[in-house]
Amino acid sequence: MRAGLSRRDFLKAVGLGAGAFSLPGCMGVGRWTAAENKRRPNILWISCEDISPDLGCYGDTYAATPNLDRLAGEGCRYTNAFVSFPVCAPTRSSIITGVHPGTLGSMHMRTRNRGYEAVPPPQVKCFTEYLRAAGYYCTNNSKTDYQFKPPFTAWDESDKKAHWRNRPPDMPFFSVFNLTSTHESQCWPREGEKLIHDPAKAKVSPYYPDTQIVRENIARYYDNISRMDIQTGEILKQLEQDGLAGETVVFFWSDHGRGLPRCKRWAYDSGLHVPLIIRWPGRIEPATTCDDLVNLIDLAPTLLNLAGLETPSYMQGQLLLGGQKCKPREYVFGGRNRMDESSNDHVRTARDKRYRYIRNFTPQFPYAQRIRYMEKMPIMQEWRRLHADGKLTGAQKLFFGHPKPSEELYDLATDPHEVNNLADSPKHQGVLRRMRTALERWMDKTGDLGGLNEDELIERMWPGGKQPVTAKPNITAIEASTGRKLLKITSSTEAASIGYRPGEQGRWLIYAKPVALETGAVLQAKAIRTGYKESEVAQFPE
Repeated sequence: MRAGLSRRDFLKAVGLGAGAFSLPGCMGVGRWTAAENKRRPNILWISCEDISPDLGCYGDTYAATPNLDRLAGEGCRYTNAFVSFPVCAPTRSSIITGVHPGTLGSMHMRTRNRGYEAVPPPQVKCFTEYLRAAGYYCTNNSKTDYQFKPPFTAWDESDKKAHWRNRPPDMPFFSVFNLTSTHESQCWPREGEKLIHDPAKAKVSPYYPDTQIVRENIARYYDNISRMDIQTGEILKQLEQDGLAGETVVFFWSDHGRGLPRCKRWAYDSGLHVPLIIRWPGRIEPATTCDDLVNLIDLAPTLLNLAGLETPSYMQGQLLLGGQKCKPREYVFGGRNRMDESSNDHVRTARDKRYRYIRNFTPQFPYAQRIRYMEKMPIMQEWRRLHADGKLTGAQKLFFGHPKPSEELYDLATDPHEVNNLADSPKHQGVLRRMRTALERWMDKTGDLGGLNEDELIERMWPGGKQPVTAKPNITAIEASTGRKLLKITSSTEAASIGYRPGEQGRWLIYAKPVALETGAVLQAKAIRTGYKESEVAQFPE
């Protein structure tokens, strides 16, 4: 953030300042007729964890992924899709909001390890709130991990039983299935395991030592991808069994790159480059590819557009599909901050279609910081052992370099593994300056909080170390022009979301306009601002 510009001034400039919660393009549940609902597409997300584009449809001959290969053959495969951060929670916070982690203040991995939740700027919502208010039934099965507790207004269902099959009749759905079988932890050895992929045929990146332990670890990673592919096929089969495949837009993506050392947690392609496949029968040409630079923050505005809704002005993503598809961008951006119990390694990166530029603002912290979770990985144990024995050679030594260079520049066309730093190359100084300028402008534009001391960040979000509490809603009766009595619900908390339900049980509905109440009936309401505690429940009549 540039000198002299406060966070409040920045938020006002990009439409994130104080104001009432508005639902762009939405007039509340009931806006759409049954006939209109049938014309709106259903949307299915199948997300997985911790994989790069290591699939057969991306040209990986070691992979065994027939279901995902088939999906790509029926839709579009994106070859330049990236995430904001190379680790799950910061990236998931950006996907569910359409806003970069540095703007949200959600860039430190596992905020709850420090005893707080991230508190995004007030107008920022989980985008599913807009879908719900427009009449979509939204389900999540079942991971959230947004750096803040998901507000009760975000989902109609969010548990291991959540499914589009639970929706009311004639209601379009947005359903998410988060597959965890490829998570980093599944790459640890298991007693009695029999590897499906042959370790001898594994492709070993040049920055790893080429040993049997490393090869077995890579083979296990690919085994997990094959298991995930089977799960994906089962979900797609259910869609076909329900007769919904032709009217459902299917998205497949991963939350970041490989769950292996120097991939997950590091701001290289190995940590930020992900698969993205979209199938939309009748609208997307089968077996196509798109090489546009994509960030998964683009998913939020794209889904709202599919539902016929406007994009909130604060969202930083752009539209991937449809007649309003945005002009391809020149750069995608990302970064890294504190990872679990490690020090705050402040890193930011810019990527165009050929080069990756990395700025290490804290070069005093080594690449190979010890993180208990990561140290369980066989590759990491083997790598450290060989380093201690002085047996690493060439690019294998880079990960243990200390201090880090303040700048890194890689030519992905000739160096896809990013091991030849060109930052000091006289031939590449023009590229270096261009990429550096692009990154600085982006950080300024987005009000990036990455350089802020985390203790100061916590104090801003949780003054005095206490989580703020959302104000209890106020319910008042108003007379409609028809003579019916309507209930207006408000909260004094800035931009709080409000949920209501008839009676004292059942799912909470999104409040977007005054609600009619039957004579003798009871209505309950409560409010939530993301990152705050929920309000007390208000009831009418009291």
